[in-house]
Amino acid sequence: MVDRLANSEANSKRIAVVEGCFGAAGQPLAIPGRVLIGEGVLTKLCRKKPKARQFFLFNDILVYGNIVIQKKKYNKQHIIPLESVTIDTVPDEGDLRNGWLIKTPTKSFAVYAATATEKSEWMNHIGKCVGDLLQKSGKSPTGEHAAVWVPDSEASVCMRCQKVKFTPVSRRHHCRKCGFVVCGPCSEKKYLLPSQSSKPVRVCEYCYVQLTSGSLAPRSDSISRSKFNSNNLSDDEDEDDSSD
Repeated sequence: MVDRLANSEANSKRIAVVEGCFGAAGQPLAIPGRVLIGEGVLTKLCRKKPKARQFFLFNDILVYGNIVIQKKKYNKQHIIPLESVTIDTVPDEGDLRNGWLIKTPTKSFAVYAATATEKSEWMNHIGKCVGDLLQKSGKSPTGEHAAVWVPDSEASVCMRCQKVKFTPVSRRHHCRKCGFVVCGPCSEKKYLLPSQSSKPVRVCEYCYVQLTSGSLAPRSDSISRSKFNSNNLSDDEDEDDSSD
């Protein structure tokens, strides 16, 4: 079906509509062979709180943006090549249900659908697109991915030292390697993570020691709010926009 739609007039019109919704600030999306598979609103687990984002699934990329006017205008466009994507389900917990992880070498995050059926459809379509791309290219699935950031609300104290309590003066920071919420003293070091940045990025003391000794064990990707309830912008801010 994708091959049949690839160069059809209907597909071209649908992609043109999406481009129009992002306006001049968005990147062009129409290229030969690209097909718009589907679209919908998903709740993205952002740094401050979960937020609705408009997602568009193409046969080779995943695009999302902030909703300015429902079904008419979006901004802060993000484009994720599907070839580098892996997905994992997230167990239901509290109000956060029907979720899964979208993981890439540069950025990883959790999203939630409105229903279990919608979640299943999204995951199935993404998985098929990724599988088709890898089969055509002959490449292997991506082995490395960026850590999923723990939301600010999940840590009232530093997740490393367990001593510093966060206040308006004692700010929260995120380790770019493990995704933990840490205090300033526990995240003074920087380390070059080429898949995330061309410059050294903030890492916690624990990850820095492990990285420099070459023995870093990966953090689990499971998202659990209760586990943490002990309570390109600047390095201290979010990596995609100041509200995420």
